[in-house]
Amino acid sequence: MDVSGGRGQPRPGNDESPDHTGPRPPAPEPSAHGPEHPGPPAADSTPTDRPADAHPHPSDTPSDESPAPAGGPGGEQLHSRLGTGPQAPADAPVEPRSPGAGPGEPPAPAGGPGGERGGGRTPAHSGAGQAKPPQRPQEKQRGGLLMGRPFGVPVYVAPSWFLVAILITWVFGGQIDRVLPELGAASYLVSLFFAVAFYASVLVHELAHTLAALRFELPVRRIQLQFFGGVSEIEKEAETPGREFVLAFVGPLLSLVLSGLFYLGLLAVDPSSVPGVLLAGLMVSNLIVAVFNLLPGLPLDGGRMLRAVVWAISGTPMTGTIAAAWVGRALAVAVLIGLPLLTQSGALGSDAVDNVGMDTVLDALLAAILAAIIWTGAGNSLRMARLREHLPELRARNLTRRAVPVETDTPLSEALRRANAAGARALVVVDPDGVPLSLVREAAIVGVPEHRRPWVPVGGLAQDLTDGMHVSAELAGEDLLDALRATPATEYLVVEDSGEIYGVLSAADVERAFVKAMARPS
Repeated sequence: MDVSGGRGQPRPGNDESPDHTGPRPPAPEPSAHGPEHPGPPAADSTPTDRPADAHPHPSDTPSDESPAPAGGPGGEQLHSRLGTGPQAPADAPVEPRSPGAGPGEPPAPAGGPGGERGGGRTPAHSGAGQAKPPQRPQEKQRGGLLMGRPFGVPVYVAPSWFLVAILITWVFGGQIDRVLPELGAASYLVSLFFAVAFYASVLVHELAHTLAALRFELPVRRIQLQFFGGVSEIEKEAETPGREFVLAFVGPLLSLVLSGLFYLGLLAVDPSSVPGVLLAGLMVSNLIVAVFNLLPGLPLDGGRMLRAVVWAISGTPMTGTIAAAWVGRALAVAVLIGLPLLTQSGALGSDAVDNVGMDTVLDALLAAILAAIIWTGAGNSLRMARLREHLPELRARNLTRRAVPVETDTPLSEALRRANAAGARALVVVDPDGVPLSLVREAAIVGVPEHRRPWVPVGGLAQDLTDGMHVSAELAGEDLLDALRATPATEYLVVEDSGEIYGVLSAADVERAFVKAMARPS
């Protein structure tokens, strides 16, 4: 296709960009090592893990419909094209938006709040008419109360943790009261201390994952303590199955070590004393954390270890993910059916129950919640693997729209006529020497009615170019998404390594290609 070359002159190029005006492109989400951990036995909770994208989220299907063209002399063809984006490649079927594209986020408005109709200039980064770049859901919510930054990684406590702390305090406090009745109301203070100490041990588990990730030069976005334990949000996958195995195994290993240390401490104190009760509870809780997380199914640590083993045998990480995810789903079914049966039969240490009572109903509810979390986490792991597999398909060079250079005072109707004549679908405002100054925003063109186009200069509809809006034509995959996230805009100037103009990249086009790649079978 024709694209503008150096000094703003058109030259042949590639025109394989997909046709779309839609929401901003989703970003690759982090892997979540360090599964969610169980609460202590007294709280009747069991460990599990949700990937960091557990935050992820079903979204609306992107629409292919665009605003009706406002028309204009010689400009209707380009206006129609600008309203719908470039033509999709034949091998990229239109599919529903991926759940990882952002949890139910509506598309960002492409235009400013009605201001473009008057042709007023919108400064760069003013926020009007800018579709935000790919953004992880956690970037919108910090994740709760910031507790600190060990090793430079922020640790957040989610609001749901306080609910668990209250539950543990109430349940475990009642048990302490039966063992140590002389404490009276102070038993609940002891129980609250136990809840905090238990989640401190969960934090140690997560820090083990974090230190291993940092050792392997994998960025860690944050650690979050939440309802069913904690999660370490690691932004990239391990490069080898060996590293993946180590990264997953260090968490349960630290929990086992903690359990052993609490056992040694228990030997040195009176088991019927307050320290003895606390140490016994922490020993058992950490043992449950370790054992449950070693179960071989995603999203648990044991599932990641299984994935690493299958990856090493097959040579393909996707094969390992599929195997571990389906084992995780089988594990979810086993929890749903088996946990209530084990509890009712007395196999877990309680008395057998012959009739259905409130305890049985609560056990079934807990099993259903855990099974749903594990099942969803396994599915998210599959989706994330497919995301990372298809990310390299996003190439700036293939998604770029051809553009024509126009000067600031060129009437919009004339600029559209030139673009249609050249078969281009983007406008770059240049100075008299051909140096690019700004990009004419697609949404601003839509806002100009037909009868005003001959009198509206393109400079008033353009967004000033900044350094961050210059995108290399060689960018692809995660590097491309990172570049778009760094500088929010609806359009970007794509340049060759030599500095020549290659064309204009629309954030909407990137998302459409991203969604199609995600929907394509592996």
